[in-house]
Amino acid sequence: MGAANSVMPRRVTVLGAGLSGRAAARLALRLGAERVTLTDLKADSEGVEGAHNVFGRHDEADLSDVDLVVVSPGVPAAAPPVRRALAAGVEVLGELGFAWRHLPRLPTAAITGTNGKSTVTHFTGQLLRGVGRRPFVGGNLGTPLCEAVGGDFDGLVVEVSSYQLELAGDFAPDAGVILNLTPDHLARHGTMEGYAAAKAKLFDHMGPAGLAYVPNGDILLKAACEGKPGRRRWLDAEPGVLLGEDGSYALIEGERLKLSGLKVMGRINRWNAAVAAALARALGASLAALDLSALTALPHRMQPVADHAGVLWINDSKATNVDAALVGLASVDRPAVVILGGQGKEGADYSLLRPALRKAAAEVIVCGGSAQEISSGLGEHAHHVVSGLADAVALARRLARPGQAVLLTPACASFDEFNNFEHRGAVFARLAQEAQS
Repeated sequence: MGAANSVMPRRVTVLGAGLSGRAAARLALRLGAERVTLTDLKADSEGVEGAHNVFGRHDEADLSDVDLVVVSPGVPAAAPPVRRALAAGVEVLGELGFAWRHLPRLPTAAITGTNGKSTVTHFTGQLLRGVGRRPFVGGNLGTPLCEAVGGDFDGLVVEVSSYQLELAGDFAPDAGVILNLTPDHLARHGTMEGYAAAKAKLFDHMGPAGLAYVPNGDILLKAACEGKPGRRRWLDAEPGVLLGEDGSYALIEGERLKLSGLKVMGRINRWNAAVAAALARALGASLAALDLSALTALPHRMQPVADHAGVLWINDSKATNVDAALVGLASVDRPAVVILGGQGKEGADYSLLRPALRKAAAEVIVCGGSAQEISSGLGEHAHHVVSGLADAVALARRLARPGQAVLLTPACASFDEFNNFEHRGAVFARLAQEAQS
């Protein structure tokens, strides 16, 4: 592995003071930058000790009189301060690319896609740890990549968003996967073609031996990845990852992997485990050595949170769009009282939920800011409409019967009642546990 370029510019400005921006500012200070400015348009942003914190505006002088501008994922590449920096001839990198510049060249797997990327990242890290490896696991999931610099790791497992890929610098994974592409983030990327192009940047700097996994049936992604570096591999075809019809095994590069030991629920998690195994294999693990029985669900992703009176309560708060909710409905293994609702996303078509609800739902409860919109989309499919999540849980407790589940799979963002999907999921878990009393 080649050494990373670790030359630290003297003057650095970081745009955006979220989790990734603050991590980038701390890294710049730690690596010896003489002046680090952290800016954010929010006046009440959290600062970094030792940095010049400029909040409520982006200071013009701090965008031109610098050697490097680091851009947080929440700041678009087309934003005015980024354009001003580029016009002034200043180097611009995203937090991902900034971290990559200062990391040793460790075996690296990168995971992106509209849905499922956090679970596959989590599973890949668990599988590698299970064979004695010491991977960093993070990126868009939890811990920013900047925090990996200087750590005692023998590999990197990085969740990557389309926002991070806009200014990813020379980021070059040894194995990368685009899990899927469904309508999301179009306010940022403009069109589905633009969204696909952003995802395909994952492979821009991959070496010729790298493995680039792409969904076999996605025409947009196939087109966006045409001519990109790396060895093309397919999801749901050979050569690549193929799930057996009964879900008991997967074929990975032609090698058979038994999935019968999995404890996480749902066919989708069999698929996620198979993709994670392919990535672990690409980073040097033997498929035969992988312990799939040790895999656990991430919080808020088909996570069992209570089991009482014969009713299993499942928190799938991360299902913030219709496609993710469809996955949750397909994953539940018993009739369910399904809770939908929250702050709907522009253009969401809730009528798409009807066939899955007919198959999986014993009852349907709709709540939250977009309740009426969802109700209209469900049409004649029987459902109850209540005000908020607490009312939905109370009704679910009355409706659920032994042998059934209560499934929160909202198909909406959380911002009508909650700070984020984690907050919503935590409240649901607490209410579910209180329902035992």
